[in-house]
Amino acid sequence: MTSTPRPDTLSADAPDFPHPRAAGCPFGLSPRMRALGDRGPVSRVTSWGGSTPWVVTSHAEQKALLADPRLSANFANPGFPSPVDPARAHSGSADMSFVGMDDPEHARLRRMVSGAFTIKRVEALRPAVQRMTDEFIDRMLAGPRPADLVQALALPIPSLVISELLGVPYQDHDFFQTNSKTIVSSVADAESRQAAHTALAAYLDELVAKKAAEPGDDLLSQLARRVRDGELSRGQAAAMGVLLLLGGHETTANMITLGTLLLLDHPEQLAAVRDTEDPKVVAAAVEELLRYLSIVHLGRRRTALEDIEVAGQTIRAGDGIILLSELANRDPRVFPDPDTLDTTRNARPHLAFGAGTHHCVGQPLARMELQVVYPTLFRRIPTLRTAVPLDEIPFKHDAVIYGVHELPVTW
Repeated sequence: MTSTPRPDTLSADAPDFPHPRAAGCPFGLSPRMRALGDRGPVSRVTSWGGSTPWVVTSHAEQKALLADPRLSANFANPGFPSPVDPARAHSGSADMSFVGMDDPEHARLRRMVSGAFTIKRVEALRPAVQRMTDEFIDRMLAGPRPADLVQALALPIPSLVISELLGVPYQDHDFFQTNSKTIVSSVADAESRQAAHTALAAYLDELVAKKAAEPGDDLLSQLARRVRDGELSRGQAAAMGVLLLLGGHETTANMITLGTLLLLDHPEQLAAVRDTEDPKVVAAAVEELLRYLSIVHLGRRRTALEDIEVAGQTIRAGDGIILLSELANRDPRVFPDPDTLDTTRNARPHLAFGAGTHHCVGQPLARMELQVVYPTLFRRIPTLRTAVPLDEIPFKHDAVIYGVHELPVTW
């Protein structure tokens, strides 16, 4: 079914969404994003193809909806808010695996990989991530100045970690990083994004076939065994590999650089992260950075399967819904003085990783990597500073995962 505007809920001034991030607000909400929040917890916007989905801006309503089985994450639903034509949104490998599915199939596939990201297993990787971080910092210190922190540290660490966990040869990082960058671009055309996704899917499909013949102690080998046992197809295994490979390095790399830049702009809080011996202090700082930066843009998008009452509005079956975590994470009813970076606050209620059954499966890994990288970087290089003014740093206004294209630093 399709969602059509109704006079009682759609006014002529429904603002456009998405809109460019304000260049003068590299860390905060843009004026237009704030204006969306000022319209109330639920309102209409005008979006892709002239569609009129709802945006949900408040923390409480977003958390409740993310756990509501009456919302569907299926990209193929006609009312699903997406820049991609709905007719193409769920075609083969383009569906990004279980993130575009509903339970019970979503839960069945998710369970096949979630065991690799339990807190216990992730903590077992911490010493290896610490060694990697020190090694990449050693190389950066031995190299020329200024250095690009993206290429020297932020991108290689999560890329190497997720490569080893999946069983992807790290020497192929240029290939998967380039294609991942195209997939998350907000300016690349649909054909380019589809081609990049197809290339990654074909690459992972071939790897799954190799793992079936020569299994190892990695996640792709586990998926290959499930293919052999008839629990999923090779295409499904490849799609899961694409999801984990892309999500496992792209978001964390951007958080490393953007969080570093934000802490450099707040020297007192940087010092607290650098000088503490208490892992709880570092963990709290990481949660606050995740809350404050909220780097995943375009929102978490859903379709209503039934009529739902939300904050006094009736969202009809078939309506598209966009849940904006960057606004939920600045909700003053949950986070007092939300526009202030405070690494001592309890920021754990943030929705940077989502909530409900579709919460980010790799969040324990991302948290651990950030907990290792930030304090290590600032302890090893206490004089670290940006090599260019803030207004010369190329922020990713052209991507759905926010960050910087490069971060020149010196010491």
